[in-house]
Amino acid sequence: MDFEPPFQGACKSLLQNSPIIDKFPEVEECELPVIDLIDLDSDHRNRDKCMNEIAEAASQWGFFQVVNHGISPEVLNSIRDEQKKVFHQPFDKKIEQRFLNLSPISYRWGNPKATCLRQFSWSEAIHISMADIPSMNEQHKSLRSTIESFVKNVSQLAESLAEILAQPLGVESSYFKDHCPPRTSFLRLNRYAPCPFSSQVFGLFAHTDSAFLTIVHQDQVGGLELFIDGRWIGVKPNPEALVVNIGDFFEALSNGVYKSIKHRVITNQKVERFSVAYFYCPSFDTVIQSRSTTEPAVFKSFTLREYKQQTERDVRELGEKVGLPRFLH
Repeated sequence: MDFEPPFQGACKSLLQNSPIIDKFPEVEECELPVIDLIDLDSDHRNRDKCMNEIAEAASQWGFFQVVNHGISPEVLNSIRDEQKKVFHQPFDKKIEQRFLNLSPISYRWGNPKATCLRQFSWSEAIHISMADIPSMNEQHKSLRSTIESFVKNVSQLAESLAEILAQPLGVESSYFKDHCPPRTSFLRLNRYAPCPFSSQVFGLFAHTDSAFLTIVHQDQVGGLELFIDGRWIGVKPNPEALVVNIGDFFEALSNGVYKSIKHRVITNQKVERFSVAYFYCPSFDTVIQSRSTTEPAVFKSFTLREYKQQTERDVRELGEKVGLPRFLH
């Protein structure tokens, strides 16, 4: 198929230099905490209960699901349909310099910096800065309007959840409005292609997210796994829910109270998988400083710019991100 990236050629040497594995170990599938956000609009008692559930899930799991989140099924179905159309365009077209009239590095596939098989990702993605959406090609008007509808709602959801999570930390209510303007966040459209080496290659290798929060809509194929309590567990897809996870910046801001959990996506031998992720990010020069009135700071203060520069160095030298451990006191 002319739309598939040349995954096999790209990871051929990695496959040859890796030990043969019959299959990845079986993992237990679990249901993440499911939080009904309709309670945020109800009486004071239910609202407080809902807010406590959000903070508890963030500290115990680092991941949770939300229903009644304000994004219609029509928008979610539409964004999946549009993703399929755009990813099924010829590969040669996708790697053009200004595909969709976005920046040259918006379309990505595999991992050219991988030094071993566990760092390679059998997937492709389109990274879209919020500032770039208006400049998307007129010929992709349907994709652009669907993204705009999704972003309008998911950005409000991210800000609302962030403010709720900030309250127990004593962070001022205006913090996220001041430091996370709409243009600093971004969207990533993901496609995980069928993989003939699904026992050896990940769709997305294990990592943590940098942003304050990530909000994901995934299809029903499944494949998301989390590393919790020293073991990998699979996340059972919920068609009505969005998946929310804590990122490195929120773990640092919370002084380690909220957990940025390592996660990965396994491949499927027969079917493709789609997801869309919204990353709620601060501006480049926002200082991320641990907030605690009772405990010493676990992490040094840093800006997004410094964090990104360190991550780029690690990826260049090691093939993967190190993340928050670089900023421990």
